[in-house]
Amino acid sequence: MVFKLTKKLEFPNPHYGDEDGLLAVGGDLSIDRLILAYSNGIFPWYAFRENEIQWWCPLDRFVIFPSEIHISHSMHTLIRKEKYKLTFNQAFQEVIQACGQLRSHQEGAWLGKDMIEAYTRLYRQGFAASVEVWDQEHLVGGLYGVSMGGCFFGESMFSLVPNASKLALIHLATTFQTLGGVMIDCQFETPHLLAMGGKHISYEEYMQYIES
Repeated sequence: MVFKLTKKLEFPNPHYGDEDGLLAVGGDLSIDRLILAYSNGIFPWYAFRENEIQWWCPLDRFVIFPSEIHISHSMHTLIRKEKYKLTFNQAFQEVIQACGQLRSHQEGAWLGKDMIEAYTRLYRQGFAASVEVWDQEHLVGGLYGVSMGGCFFGESMFSLVPNASKLALIHLATTFQTLGGVMIDCQFETPHLLAMGGKHISYEEYMQYIES
């Protein structure tokens, strides 16, 4: 069942949503609603170029535990070369804009103006973060997401050169682990993320990490 949200700040029980994870439509992208959503494993996801917000909460969660990030031999080699510089929160706006431009040419989720503004507000309040990959002064890759407690909820990533998004994810995982982070939510499985150590866990186990 897909629920229609009102102005009231609440979400239905995720167990009542559709089998594919679609839980509700409507509502808004206020900071309070977004924080409530992520605190319950729910995230907004616009259908391609449609105006109504979709809220998703798959009960089969795909995550990466920072301590289990898989770094291939080729990625180890690339990291050792130190060809690229990696930073945190040095160009959040540029990263999310680059992710938006990438998605504008793809089917699937639509990262439009409202979403960009909403996550920028979260960033300014300390609830969102970005990882940047630089080739000299040029931004060539990165990712952004929501950071709450010991969990990072990945939203999108981009690469303008080979392996830049992988570098960003590895940097996020290794740094997050040293800071006590316990879980990176990948939202949906992709071959790219599966190869880097992604795994499926139940919603119940997932919520234990969020609430810990």
